[in-house]
Amino acid sequence: MKVQRIVANIETSDVAAAKRFYQDVLGLDMLMDLGWITTYGSQAKMDVQVSFMAQGGSGTPVPALSIEVDDVDAALDAMKTAGFAIEYGPADEPWGVRRFYVRDPFGRLINILSHR
Repeated sequence: MKVQRIVANIETSDVAAAKRFYQDVLGLDMLMDLGWITTYGSQAKMDVQVSFMAQGGSGTPVPALSIEVDDVDAALDAMKTAGFAIEYGPADEPWGVRRFYVRDPFGRLINILSHR
């Protein structure tokens, strides 16, 4: 048996609110829209990972999701331009990532990062 995919499920009564954050700002493709569920993603090959954390690193809270991007500073600018408040960072962490925290439209703390 081999894990094929891991999907994060975020409960909300307003599934359309995800579009602005996950598609318009982060650039994910809408893969499915059934009205009661919308799924955003990428067809790019990605590693499967699940992290278990006592804290978020550098004394921060544990984020609900970590999203790795190719240019964290461009993502930061896009989030600010879209009006999303940055809650932490940007920070160059001692374990080799540059990152920031932002809340998605559902209040989930999201860690946006790039490896240096």
